[in-house]
Parts: sequence; structure tokens; C-alpha cells
Amino acid sequence: MNKSFLSLSIVIFGICVLVGSWLVSNALQDIAKQTPDTVTVTQPEQIDWELIVVNEKNIVLFNNKSGEYWSKTIESGEEPTDWEKSPLPWKPWE
Repeated sequence: MNKSFLSLSIVIFGICVLVGSWLVSNALQDIAKQTPDTVTVTQPEQIDWELIVVNEKNIVLFNNKSGEYWSKTIESGEEPTDWEKSPLPWKPWE
């Protein structure tokens, strides 16, 4: 009687594993069907100025449209310097 009970328990356990696997598989397929094929991303308008931290002592403010940039030096223990307009490394009119 012990062997037949053990065999029946193993068969029932196997059936439960198969049914559970089938349910998980169907749930994953349903989730995959609900996922859109394409995703639309909207970005805010482009900002003209970008703040670039060069290192711990230098900061650059760069204009993406005109190419001009302003730099500022920050020394430890001292007051930060004023913003200085840096010359363009190229001449845009040439």
C-alpha cells in the first residue's frame, strides 16, 4: 500500500508540475501579445546651452547653436572667478 501511495503521489505531483508550467507559459504569451511592436519617444525641445564640468576646477558653458562658450575657474579656498567669454577656436565666417 505504501508503494502505490508513493506512485500515486509522484503521478499527481507530475501532473501539477505540467499544469503549472502550461499556465506560466500561457501567461507569458499573453504578456508578449500585449507588448507594442513600436515605442514612440517624444523629447523636449533642444536646449541651446550646455553646462560641461571639465574637471574639479574648470566649468564651461557651451552654446550648441552658435558655438560660443564661457569658462569659469574655481580654485579651492578662493572665490570663483567671473565667467569669461572664450574665443572660438575657428572662425565661423570663413
